[in-house]
Order: sequence, then structure tokens, then C-alpha cells
Amino acid sequence: MFTGIIQTFVPIRHMRERPDLTSFTFAFDMELLMDLRVGASVSVDGVCLTVSRIHEGEVTFDAMEETLRVSTLGQVSVGDHVNVERSAKAGSEIGGHAVSGHIDGKVRVIRIRRPENNLIVTFRVSDNLVRYIFNKGFIALNGASLTISNLNRESGTFDVYMIPETLRLTTFGEKQEGDWVNIEIDRQTQVIVDTISETLGKVMREMALEPAPL
Repeated sequence: MFTGIIQTFVPIRHMRERPDLTSFTFAFDMELLMDLRVGASVSVDGVCLTVSRIHEGEVTFDAMEETLRVSTLGQVSVGDHVNVERSAKAGSEIGGHAVSGHIDGKVRVIRIRRPENNLIVTFRVSDNLVRYIFNKGFIALNGASLTISNLNRESGTFDVYMIPETLRLTTFGEKQEGDWVNIEIDRQTQVIVDTISETLGKVMREMALEPAPL
């Protein structure tokens, strides 16, 4: 479990590609390495990955075929930067929202505006995910907990406003129009939407089976 508060971003040092599996190696600083063990979970661009090796400050993770297909990890190269967050600890402050690291898909950057002192990014989301997105709601993009603004359901677009601190700690300042970003919808929102939808669907089906009044 993660909070969506990115700690830093790091470059990909090495990649080893094998059939249906790619290993990624990063150089972690002392803060990220503190108490880190093989088997621990780390958010890498929002994807929950398991540490498979730690050696001289370098940390390696394995990503299987489904992870590479669903997320942007299937498109990265050596030298690219990724957002990193260690897993949350019991009793620690949660400044964002509960993030599982289970990616739902990718969204595309379609517009970038740079007013003074912040960044406004417009994303386009697929039809199957837009139903879970609401203005002022939570969302995780490349692992960062962000707030949705200016949602347009017809076009499937929404904006995210990013302050200088977010840009300092994440890779969003490097993004360009056309780039893809990992998305994880808020699970509580998904449960509410799906429950209401299923309940209404059941009621409507039952009403359709009832005989018309005489």
C-alpha cells in the first residue's frame, strides 16, 4: 500500500529483457535504501514492484508480461526517469490517498500549459475508466496522488494542476504532449460506482419482468 506522495525520481540504470519478463535496475540513495529488503514492495511510476536484488546501492525489480502490457514500463528505456515511493508504514502520515500500485491502464497527455509557478496537464482517459473519475476526486498518475479538475466526460479529458513541489519531486516536469502516463483510479470510488450501477441494473431488469398493471 502507498500514499501517492512521491519521494523522488530516479533514472533506469540497467534493463534485462527476457521472454515475458523484464528486470529493471535503479540506483537508490541512502534514504530510499534504509531498511529496504528483498521482497519489499516499491511503487515505480505507480506500479507496485517487488525488490528482487539489492547490490551496492542498486535495486532490481522484475516486471512480468501483464505489467509491461498494462503500464508504461513496457515502453521505457535505459536513462528514462521514474517516480519512486516506498510502501507506507503503519502510523505514518498519509498526505495523499490509499494507492495500491495496481495500474488500471494508461492515459495520454494531450495538452500542457505552463502558467507562472505551476503546470496544468490535460489527459485523455479511455471510456471504460472515465466513469470512475469525478471533479475534485482522487487519482494516481505515475504513482502520484493528484486532484481532478475540469472533467469533460464527452471528450474523456480532465486537467491536473501541479505545484512546484510536485514538479521538483516527480517526472511530470519532463512530460510532453503525446506521452503516456499510468493511471490508478480510486478504489473506493470504483466500488461505489460499480455497486450503484449493478443495483440499478438489477432493479431495471426486475421491473421489466413484472406484468404491466391492468
